[in-house]
Amino acid sequence: MRKKIISSSPDVMGGAHVFAGTRVPVQTLIDYIEGGESIDDFLEGFPTVKRAQVIAFLEEAKNRMIAVAA
Repeated sequence: MRKKIISSSPDVMGGAHVFAGTRVPVQTLIDYIEGGESIDDFLEGFPTVKRAQVIAFLEEAKNRMIAVAA
């Protein structure tokens, strides 16, 4: 079984999708990237998120986009 990348619970950040085991919304990473910031900048600002979590999220997003486009 794969390790959970993101989670959502009404008790954590009002149910926003967050990186599993943290209170950091996935939307925050997207906002950083859209704003021209690097993954390193994001990780520096949110040390509870691990690089492996960010890479796993981006890989999953890529795979899903490729599957939809196929």
